Amino acid sequence: MKRIILFLILINFYLFGYSQIIRGTILDKSNESKICFASIYLNGTFDGTLSDLNGNFELDISKNASMPLTISSIGYYSVTLTVFSTDKPLLIYLIPKVYEVKEVVISSISLAKRRKANLNLFKKVFLGTTANARNCEIINENDITFNYDSDRDTLKAFASKPIIINNRSLGYKITYYLDRFEYYKKDRSIFFAGSLIYNEDLAIEDTHKQLFERRRKDAYLGSRMHFFRALWADDLTSAGFIVKNSDNKYLNYKDIVEESRPDSLNNHKKFLKYSEKLSILYNTLLSNIVFLKEKVYFDKDGYFDQTGMSISWEGEMMDQRVGDMLPYTYKFE
Repeated sequence: MKRIILFLILINFYLFGYSQIIRGTILDKSNESKICFASIYLNGTFDGTLSDLNGNFELDISKNASMPLTISSIGYYSVTLTVFSTDKPLLIYLIPKVYEVKEVVISSISLAKRRKANLNLFKKVFLGTTANARNCEIINENDITFNYDSDRDTLKAFASKPIIINNRSLGYKITYYLDRFEYYKKDRSIFFAGSLIYNEDLAIEDTHKQLFERRRKDAYLGSRMHFFRALWADDLTSAGFIVKNSDNKYLNYKDIVEESRPDSLNNHKKFLKYSEKLSILYNTLLSNIVFLKEKVYFDKDGYFDQTGMSISWEGEMMDQRVGDMLPYTYKFE
């Protein structure tokens, strides 16, 4: 009997140690009212939940405990928490969005033409121009508006609701919370920020499973996710990546990765860090990383810190947009 009791205690201790439940309340920062049906999720995964009528939520993050927590809601800017604790409930404040889109005196025919042109350009920049991107459908295009009255060289897009995307090529349905989108036509530079959660995996259907898996494999190879996973494992060469600096010098793991000291659970963080632009070659495809922050956090699943514009991409990896993204739970075999 004592052995059974001891066994049950050990099982409960094990489950407690590996089940990490985060709890909290979502509030409007302007008036501290509680926000119901806000989305709380791990960016780029299937893991998420909604706040209840009192703004409360709980979410098990044990599968991806090293990833930041993102909170989004209609009419508010998203918030991403990189440091949080499961020891006590969180109070999370969201800032209401204020769109400064002035009315324009313009004929309905002309406006329709301009909207169509802007929408086509938005989809090319936002989704990408690859075969996977061209097979994406934005379900709620009418929720996207543009800045018809401002500088013609800059396209700004605003989404009153989350953008719902059906990626028919990779077999995913996605919800994307767009916080900011700017495209500068003159030099073709891009800035857009947001976060996404995967809602449905269509590869579960046996008839399309092999096709989706082949396309996902092609999208993964040479991607940003592939690069950061290989970098975490100190396996760049075997994965097919070559990293050089501006002097064409080959760089290895120790040259570009900084590791933090292990914490109480023997976990340690890794950061990509270098004093200048990095060139990444995968087969014949060239990409560049321009650092906008001193160092950039990344983890074993291929996640990297995209908050605050930590990295600017050039070349092949810059062309990998939302239409080619895979969830961080994707397993390459």
